[in-house]
Amino acid sequence: MRTARRPALLRSALVLAGLLPAALLAPPRGAASQAVVPPAQPSPPSLEEVRKAMAIPSTPEVRGQQDGVGFATTAAQMARTWELSASPPAPEALGEAPLPGVLGVVCPHDDYLYAARVYRKVLPLVTAKTVVLVGVFHKYRTFGARDVLVFDPYRAWSAPDGEVPVSPLREAVLARMPRGTWVKDAASHDREHSLEPLVQWLKHARPDVEILPVIVPSARFERTVELATALGEALAAEMKARGLVLGRDVAVAVSTDAVHYGADFRHVPFGEGGIEAYRQAVARDEALLRGPLAGSLSEAKARTLHEAFVNPGAPDDYRLTWCGRFSVPTGLLALAATARALGLPPPVGRPLAYATSVGSAELPLREAGLGETAPANLYHFVGYPAVAFVPGG
Repeated sequence: MRTARRPALLRSALVLAGLLPAALLAPPRGAASQAVVPPAQPSPPSLEEVRKAMAIPSTPEVRGQQDGVGFATTAAQMARTWELSASPPAPEALGEAPLPGVLGVVCPHDDYLYAARVYRKVLPLVTAKTVVLVGVFHKYRTFGARDVLVFDPYRAWSAPDGEVPVSPLREAVLARMPRGTWVKDAASHDREHSLEPLVQWLKHARPDVEILPVIVPSARFERTVELATALGEALAAEMKARGLVLGRDVAVAVSTDAVHYGADFRHVPFGEGGIEAYRQAVARDEALLRGPLAGSLSEAKARTLHEAFVNPGAPDDYRLTWCGRFSVPTGLLALAATARALGLPPPVGRPLAYATSVGSAELPLREAGLGETAPANLYHFVGYPAVAFVPGG
């Protein structure tokens, strides 16, 4: 989700509690959005142009930070976010949390004052030193990227608690992947925010964490299977060569926010907004969490997700505005392929929690200097899914 005033969020919370009528919430006009299709551009922005717009510009060696509003930029902000994220009200629980050391997770990437309670439910379950990060590529059209996995060229990523090294597994894995399945591009990663919060939370929980970041543009499902299988099999081969164990040493974290609802998201299947539209949108999200995102990973479930999110014959066209419409099927198929190549049974999805940008009061992080990058009200809201993947069998 990607700036509304605080009263709008408070009004939404009061409406949800039945203390104000929904009619008091008028639809917003002209709000910014990550889900809206951007206009076509004649050529991708240059690396210099992208870095000028970053909150913390990248250097040739270290990836900086795109979003300095919704995410922490200092250690004090990150510590305060971590502390407050455990405060009530908790997100809606969808199941019992497994023990830490999971094989993979699905996690949101929205502003901390909206989504931090969900981050706290899922990311501490990842305890592996090396985390493969599978992120959204919101601006893939702008960069003309399709049908490949996009890796970064950096030595490390910046985070409030210090630099996070990129794992040496990256080069070894890329050397094993077929030609044409991947590219490296600094500008694409510099323009994208979807992995930044995952990096920050993982670093805060485990100071020696290393990452292997990849972002995923548009692809038809058959191509998604090819790309995910190539990544998973290459990762497994390198893990075998190094004696690494899935879950203990390496895990996969997939970034996505759930439904983006509102006219400016071009997604209003249940009406312009209000209580009933909110309830139906949430129910649809939770059905996906309890359906294809639960139980043993399979290609059939990944296909169901892909076809729920996009038109399979024209994948640039949304059906459901989860921004991870490509990252989720790709990440889950890659995790499944890794397990399969390691001789393990399919990982099992355990839905953990769900929340939205208007379902509860925001965290009091404004005093720490954090803010919002988009509105939060019953005519413009975003969902936050949390799923953990544990060993099957």
